[in-house]
Amino acid sequence: MDPLPVPDADPLALDPGFGARFEKQFRPPCQLYVISPPAIVIADFTESLKAALGGGPVAAFQLRLKDISDDEVLRACDALLPVAQAHDVAFLLNDRADLAKQAGADGVHLGQSDGSVAEARALLGREAQIGRTCHDSRHLAMEAGEAGADYVAFGAFYDTTTKPSHYRPAPEILTWWITLSQLPCVAIGGIFPENAAPLVAAGADFIAVVRAGWDHEGGPGAGVAAFGAVLGGKSTG
Repeated sequence: MDPLPVPDADPLALDPGFGARFEKQFRPPCQLYVISPPAIVIADFTESLKAALGGGPVAAFQLRLKDISDDEVLRACDALLPVAQAHDVAFLLNDRADLAKQAGADGVHLGQSDGSVAEARALLGREAQIGRTCHDSRHLAMEAGEAGADYVAFGAFYDTTTKPSHYRPAPEILTWWITLSQLPCVAIGGIFPENAAPLVAAGADFIAVVRAGWDHEGGPGAGVAAFGAVLGGKSTG
């Protein structure tokens, strides 16, 4: 549910060496942010989520279901939210702040056409976690931060079949962001253990994954565990 590209949002090219000119500030190690497939069978996926969250440290889980009714989304939340809570994992709902409130979710992730951060904040309260999709745009990220978002998400960094995107930010946008802002940034789009390292090194606070977890040949737990070696490799100054 994202609009057409914002024309000339970033008219000046990003200097790849921008971050190197500044002293690095401490940031916690990069963490994993797991996103659901767009379609699930609730009973089966409940077990898959238990396996994923038991496979290793996960900071957040986003329920991102497409082309289903509100009632079905809420039923999925009823089944999955307790799993996330049992593992001390933040539970966010994609797109819909109103359903996030009904479900008792920890927050919402908003695309560029999913309403304003201010409206979501007014509905969900100060403690809610609100993220905003920013594609490859520094302009959109700054707007999101100024509007009160709790994190910004950049991507897709690599080819992805989960949510095809023509946006292709360079990893340097992550370095630029963490140099200027204390707000966390999320890297998303076609990320697997074998290609995550440049994004972690560039400064991603969170790596968001879909297929790398659910489609792993060893199961979701193994998919999460496979990121163990690459996470935490970010320089913290």
